Amino acid sequence: MIIMALDHTRDFISYSAQLFAPEDLTRTTAALFFTRWITHFCAPTFALTTGIGAYLWLGSSRTIGQLSRFLFTRGLWLLFLEVTAMRFAYGFNFTYQPVFLLVFWSLGCSMIWLSLVARLPLRALAIISVATILIHNLFDPIRAGALGSWGWLWHVLHQPGIVAPGGMLVLVAYPLIPWLDVVSAGFCFGWLVKQRRTDMMIRIGAGMTLAFIALRSLHLYGDPRPWSGGFLSFLNCTKYPPSLEFLLMTLGPAILVLAWFDRFKFSDRNPLIVFGRVPLFFFVLHFFAIHLTALVLAWLRYGTPQSLLRPLPTFGGPDFPGYGYSLPVVCLVWAGIVIAFYPLCRWFASVKARRTDWWLSYL
Repeated sequence: MIIMALDHTRDFISYSAQLFAPEDLTRTTAALFFTRWITHFCAPTFALTTGIGAYLWLGSSRTIGQLSRFLFTRGLWLLFLEVTAMRFAYGFNFTYQPVFLLVFWSLGCSMIWLSLVARLPLRALAIISVATILIHNLFDPIRAGALGSWGWLWHVLHQPGIVAPGGMLVLVAYPLIPWLDVVSAGFCFGWLVKQRRTDMMIRIGAGMTLAFIALRSLHLYGDPRPWSGGFLSFLNCTKYPPSLEFLLMTLGPAILVLAWFDRFKFSDRNPLIVFGRVPLFFFVLHFFAIHLTALVLAWLRYGTPQSLLRPLPTFGGPDFPGYGYSLPVVCLVWAGIVIAFYPLCRWFASVKARRTDWWLSYL
């Protein structure tokens, strides 16, 4: 959650946001590149821990049926938030098109998917999930345009792009494959977490990291964006959809960190615990806070924030040439957002710990 906020702050505050992507190696700097690269760990870890959390929620007193209902309703809730609260947070209006289908879309659909497949034997589900993650890049040459009237389905499943249901433009930025499988693989991985098999977790995490280094070095398979030489190029893997190399690069180290954290007892006041206990609450509200901050900065500089009343990635836009601030300012705003939200998130975490109201599980 904390690292993720850096990426979103850069999107709204950095002068480069309206000019080029931070992973554009022809224009970026190493510092700017790494503000994006470090946040690559967020989405895969969200997906993996969604599955882990579902397995741990099952516990000894809850049934698969209860888990399926829990996942299905929360998946629908995330989809609802994506097209309502998050759509408004991106642009502060409901009329701008395209509508973005981003993280909540992928996690919501993945929860609904897991509500269906969680009944499978754990070993079978693990094999299916890992196999799909391994082979999905074989389908990269298939393009939606070649599928005619079925092209929209390929955008939903594997190729980012625009679909137009009922004439409304919708950008599917997070195609569902292999996000569905990362979540279901995380569900199977939850067995290791519950059994405290840190030795196995270390072997899996180290193996995935070494596999990334080997595959990326050979660049024979696993990412449509080949390594062209240089350290930044080596790390510059494809996120949309997440390639095999991207997932190995991010989930391998994430699993190693998870195993390492198992050695420690964290205080309830630790920011990692505070933000980690209320991730949805923080995710939604921090977007509004960052966007409001960008509006204030634009108002102070130009006297009007009008061009910022639209979503990613057009911050600044043609009305405000030169809008934006340097990377140190971006980091300062990011730190301020995180610090400001700490007491609020700690309060809400304590509310969730004290109360058992059903609606709190949706926040």
